[in-house]
Amino acid sequence: MEGQSISVALISEVFYSEDALVESLMKANEEGAELAVLPELPFNAWSPATKIVNPKDAEPAGGPREMTLRNAAKKIGIAVLGGLIRELSDGHRINLALLVDANGEIIGASEKHVLPDEEGFWECDHYQPSQHPPEIIEFQRAKLGIQICSDANRPTAAQLLGAQGVQVILAPRATSPASWARWRLAYRAMALTTSAWVLSVCRPQSEFGIEIGGPSLIVNPMGDVVLETTECLSTYEIDLQEVSDARKAYPGYLDWPAETYVNGWNKVLQQQL
Repeated sequence: MEGQSISVALISEVFYSEDALVESLMKANEEGAELAVLPELPFNAWSPATKIVNPKDAEPAGGPREMTLRNAAKKIGIAVLGGLIRELSDGHRINLALLVDANGEIIGASEKHVLPDEEGFWECDHYQPSQHPPEIIEFQRAKLGIQICSDANRPTAAQLLGAQGVQVILAPRATSPASWARWRLAYRAMALTTSAWVLSVCRPQSEFGIEIGGPSLIVNPMGDVVLETTECLSTYEIDLQEVSDARKAYPGYLDWPAETYVNGWNKVLQQQL
């Protein structure tokens, strides 16, 4: 793994056309990025600002937002993490992050597990929480994982990714500037306890009177913030060797007592039934 790295671009923008996305990805590509990370639901207006559900906010597999993501990635030749509201065959809706490669092919996905239900973030009205645990996505030289926004504040899934050897966790979000200090702390803890890089990108500005915005962030596998910026586009070289180094140090070398945790969660589950 020594000497291996991935150049990433953090793009804090929302896109309502393929041309706009292509333009931003072209800039990222010109700066040498192999992977671009977009914020939460980057092709939608922030519909959870109200409880009103618009059927047009969601789409089935192969819908226009998905094709915008795939077509733009292929045109520029860069991998991209985007997302959308997916309407399932049973009528349920999920907040789905999609990772496409430089050929525009979907190589991984992750569904949002933890949904806020408060003023400006009425997400429980717009989609349902996932019942599927996140999985490792093999991307070139790295093992990637995805945690969407509030997933970071119930970090069990990130720990599951850590136990599976995740090296980079991508964390698109839509959060208020006033709460940034708490999010920053959560991402630092996630990086330290999983011994993985954590990259987060926020939606750029307020929508429908709801305060949204905040820095893009990169935390290294020892929990140190190495990039924090309000620039629309930032690039950074992720050194995968730092993951190996962190896992030789404390707390990275500690065991993952999976059976113990499973037993404990089973007791919690029985109490909830």
